Amino acid sequence: MLVGTAVGLLAGVAGTVLVHARVRPDIVIALVAGLPSIFGLLTILFSGRRWVTALGAFILALGPGWFGVLVAIQVTSGA
Repeated sequence: MLVGTAVGLLAGVAGTVLVHARVRPDIVIALVAGLPSIFGLLTILFSGRRWVTALGAFILALGPGWFGVLVAIQVTSGA
């Protein structure tokens, strides 16, 4: 899960560098927190092997890392 959080941080930074369009914050928060949570939980729930469970935990941990980047951007931008 630690690796998933780190990858989520990197994905959040890469996403903010690549995307310059104005997007509503509530939609971004729903996508960043919701999609990895849903996919990760479903992967863990329906996993039959250990490595699939580990993959689900990795996907589940992407959300908090990505969300941390969004919070840091909001704090530093003064919004």
